[in-house]
Amino acid sequence: MAETDTPTVEVADAADTQAAAGLPDAPEEAHQALSEAGIDPDRLSILHLGRPPQLLQRRVAPWARRMVIGYSLWFLLYVLDAVGVVLPALVSAALSLVVGLIILQVACQVLVTATERFAARMNWSHYVAGTVAEILATLPECVVIAFVVPVSPLTAFVITMVTIYNNALVFSIYSYFLPRDQHGKFMMPKPITDAGTQILIAGGALGLVLGLVMIVFSTSSHPKQAFAPVDFAVVSVLLLAIFVAYMVKLVRDLGREEDDVHAALELTEEEKEQRRTLVYRNVRESSLGMIGVLLLLGILGAFLGGERVAHFAELAIKDLHFNEVLAAVILAAFAGMSEYVILWTSHRKQEYGIALANAFGGITQLLFLIVPFTLASIAVYQAFINPAHPDFPMGFTVPNILLVIFLFPTFHTLAALLENDHTMGLLDTVIMVAIVALLILLLVTYGGDPAA
Repeated sequence: MAETDTPTVEVADAADTQAAAGLPDAPEEAHQALSEAGIDPDRLSILHLGRPPQLLQRRVAPWARRMVIGYSLWFLLYVLDAVGVVLPALVSAALSLVVGLIILQVACQVLVTATERFAARMNWSHYVAGTVAEILATLPECVVIAFVVPVSPLTAFVITMVTIYNNALVFSIYSYFLPRDQHGKFMMPKPITDAGTQILIAGGALGLVLGLVMIVFSTSSHPKQAFAPVDFAVVSVLLLAIFVAYMVKLVRDLGREEDDVHAALELTEEEKEQRRTLVYRNVRESSLGMIGVLLLLGILGAFLGGERVAHFAELAIKDLHFNEVLAAVILAAFAGMSEYVILWTSHRKQEYGIALANAFGGITQLLFLIVPFTLASIAVYQAFINPAHPDFPMGFTVPNILLVIFLFPTFHTLAALLENDHTMGLLDTVIMVAIVALLILLLVTYGGDPAA
């Protein structure tokens, strides 16, 4: 995803009454009016879609250049393969990974841009536009999983799970460096805090239940020692159901917050419309045809990038002889690079809310949207396409148990912090680093052991 086009919730500055009201000509009493209505201006969620004005003035978007570079490199690799040029396995794997990640990052940005421009034409509310854009932005990740599953279903599973822990670690470390208020806290928007706490509790509880069941079955004489397609399907449906409920609650809470702001500030219909228009002030107007072209380019990029990443996985496992878990850990580390760039660049511009919301969304969307897609893909592949794949059946092994059961301590720590409406301190950050580091160490050390 790209730093300038990613839809996020931005935390208002308490010292800026204009930001608190969301209107450029807000009166000085706006801050006090919000506080008296029970709305904490420090935590008011304000969304601005699109690119900054200085970038909006450019005729060619920065992502367009990266798209040309990525597609050109993909075509070059395709031609070399077509004419029979055989590169060393390590070189081919490295090039495939780099090219795939470049294209996927651009595809994600293009999909978000198309959504923003369509939302501007339809005059959607900011929270609906942001939610739709974030969901659509996961398409490239889903395409990658769809390509990797035929190569190694176990690798696909480990990629999604390890990326969750990587993003939790990034969220933990980054939140420690956020600026603090007089109470030593960085306040998150209340709708995100409320819904986020609940979904983290749900994720941790499900991980604990599944992990304990896997441990009991694997250490007893119970006949069930591996996942069946129906198991993947059931867990996938449960996670998706939670995600849908989470989205409904988040959008509803953000909508109620907006209505409360309107009432507290006694905004007229004209001011309400102005407040909504400001959401899209940095979004370039586009025709439906142009929006359609952007959507197609994003989808094409998702498939081309996914094919390259899957090629890397195939070379790493078959030619470089990496075990599936190690290959997945490497892919997971690189998979989040674009998100980490967004976080760093947003922080440098002091857009702390944007950075924090992306970091938190990288946790929730992965577990409740990408993981269900991964499990469903594995279920379909095992049941109807290639049940004889060497990875099947996926047993209750040490790596699989660790990946699932570690969700509980990780999410329990995050949920406990969100309940206090703030991000991490030094001790919290050290705890999270220790948990994730231990998991990665155990996976890399024992993941390739057939006896594990």
